[in-house]
Amino acid sequence: MEIFPDIHQVDGVTSNCYVVKTGDRLTLIDPGLPRNSKKIVAYLKDALDRPPSDIGTIILTHYYMDHTGSAQELKTISGAAVAIHEADARYVMGRQLRPAPEGILVFQSTIGAFYKPRPVHPDILLHDGETVAGLTCIHTPGHTAGSICLYDPRSKVLFAGDTIRHNGHRLEGPPRPFTLDMEAARKSVAKISRLDFAALLPGHGVPLTRNAREDLLEFAQIFAVREDCACCRVRVCICTKKK
Repeated sequence: MEIFPDIHQVDGVTSNCYVVKTGDRLTLIDPGLPRNSKKIVAYLKDALDRPPSDIGTIILTHYYMDHTGSAQELKTISGAAVAIHEADARYVMGRQLRPAPEGILVFQSTIGAFYKPRPVHPDILLHDGETVAGLTCIHTPGHTAGSICLYDPRSKVLFAGDTIRHNGHRLEGPPRPFTLDMEAARKSVAKISRLDFAALLPGHGVPLTRNAREDLLEFAQIFAVREDCACCRVRVCICTKKK
C-alpha cells in the first residue's frame, strides 16, 4: 500500500517492508524472513509496474532474521547493494554467531525448522550520519548494537526499524525479551525524538502519520523512567496518560 507519495509498504511481509522511490531507482528497507522475496517482487510488479532490477539498495535496520532473511535472495534477483550498520554486519555475513537475548533464542528455535536464512555480504557499511540512497542513517543501538533508523529529509519521514513501535494506539519501545541493551535503547529513543519528522514508520506495528513527533517526544519522557516509576512501581508505567 502507498503510505505517502513515493513510499510504499509491502503487504504480507513478516516485518514492515518499505519501498522508497527515488527517481528511476527503488530502495528496499527490511525485506523480512526468507521466502518473502516472492511477495516483494510481486508487489513491485503489480503495484508499481517495476522489475526487481530497479532495486538499487536494500537497507537492513538490524541483523535479526525477521528483517534480513530475504536479503540474499533479493540481492541475487535484483543485483542491488545491501547496506547495514558496521556493528551488525558480521552477523548477517555468518562470520560470527549472532548474540541473542532469550526471546530471540526461543523465536529462532521455533521457526528454525522452517526458515534457513542465507548469509549476505553487505556492500555498504553504515555509520551514524551517513547518507545512503538519499536517506540519513541514524545509529540507534539497544535492540542490537548496530540498530539504525533512517531519515528521509525530503518527506520528513522516519523509518524507525525496531527502535520504536506503534501498535495503532500508542508508541512502545523495543520488547525487552528481544533487546540486547535496554539502557542504550532508552537513549536511542531520546535521540530520535529530537529529530524533525512528520511521520514515523516502524519495523513492526502501524505507521504513525499524524502528530508523530509530538507523540514521540511525550513517549520518550515516559520511556526514560519507565522502570523506575515512583508512583506505580511496575515495569510498564500505568499511571501516565496513554494515547
